[in-house]
Amino acid sequence: MKPNDLSSDRQGLFAGDDPFEIARNWLSEAGETEANDPNAVALATVDETGLPNVRMVLLKEIQSDCFVFFTNYTSAKAAELNSSGKAAFVMHWKSLRRQIRVRGTVSTVSEAESDTYFQSRSVFSRIGAWASDQSSPLDNRQTLVNRAAELTEKLGDNPERPPFWGGFRITPVEIEFWCDGADRLHDRFVWRKSQKETQWAVSRLNP
Repeated sequence: MKPNDLSSDRQGLFAGDDPFEIARNWLSEAGETEANDPNAVALATVDETGLPNVRMVLLKEIQSDCFVFFTNYTSAKAAELNSSGKAAFVMHWKSLRRQIRVRGTVSTVSEAESDTYFQSRSVFSRIGAWASDQSSPLDNRQTLVNRAAELTEKLGDNPERPPFWGGFRITPVEIEFWCDGADRLHDRFVWRKSQKETQWAVSRLNP
């Protein structure tokens, strides 16, 4: 199926041949209506036994062929991402009554990309990245606060990116767009392709 098949049925919110452009447009709209963190996604991974894990992370960029977020590379999520090489996430906007679901393969972004984004963060967020041994046990909050204070004094007001912190990109094999419809007759379109394919196959799904 060619990308422009169903084009007469995919008007308005679903119009266009580039799912990444549609996703960017929806995210931009959500930025005007969502009270907090319109770029929040529920990221799903699996551990070595196949048991799922899910947590909220902030999507930082929708590139031409992937979705990018950043995290601690020593965290549980990073270990699971690196082990399986696959992930899924859902973005849901209650104010718009829409969601996007993504499934795909995972790789790390370049060090230069991670450096650039890290420097755009507030100094407090950068110190926090250094201070947190993410996902490992912590005896109490004061230990973390003390560690952050010590690192603030040590690293100054322009800390560089920790070597254990950086970005991941999810290159999708499936992107689904969902919009609430009257009488629970919702609209769902899914874009699918394998890693070897260059064109998306688009299908309408039953709600």
